[in-house]
Amino acid sequence: MDVQLFISVFVTLFVIMDPPGTVPIFLALTRSMTHAQRGRAAWQALAVAFGVIVGFALFGQQLLTYLHVSLPALQAAGGLLLLLVAMQLLTGKDQGGVPDDVEVGGNVAMVPLGTPLLAGPGAIVATMVFVHQASDVTQWVALGLGIVLVHACLYLAMRFATAVHRVLGDSGTLLVSRIAGLLLAAIAAQMLADAILSFARQV
Repeated sequence: MDVQLFISVFVTLFVIMDPPGTVPIFLALTRSMTHAQRGRAAWQALAVAFGVIVGFALFGQQLLTYLHVSLPALQAAGGLLLLLVAMQLLTGKDQGGVPDDVEVGGNVAMVPLGTPLLAGPGAIVATMVFVHQASDVTQWVALGLGIVLVHACLYLAMRFATAVHRVLGDSGTLLVSRIAGLLLAAIAAQMLADAILSFARQV
């Protein structure tokens, strides 16, 4: 196995996908869920993020080329989606009160948690760059192991969020959701700014 590539993949994706930073946002998005529903949401978000990353690693460049979509456009779309979610968190408009709890959990886990928050444009672009660097079996093994290990860290962070919820209680979790909304808005604004700069460089 190419140890240097493995370390590069793991560190880069860990920083971009940010498992510790996922905890407050996961708590905010799953505040109205039970323990079991939160566990399912963690698995669903992990599966979606892993599927998106692997999918773009294998077919990403071909898909974007076929659709005539640039990476900055993908980044801008992700930023707009996260901004909408951030506004819901800041104003207190969440999914609570909807009768079909399982469906709500699935929706939250897939969008925006699985993508574009975890498997966002940054992680997708970084993965595609590493794919271009991989040229033999040892490097492909290093790339795959790095991706799997980062997703394992993400799952542990989301499972740890359940313990945090028990400590904070409902009031504390509500406060965390407001803070998470602010942080998410900042992430969305940065994604949009980066996309605008990328568009400007192409002109």
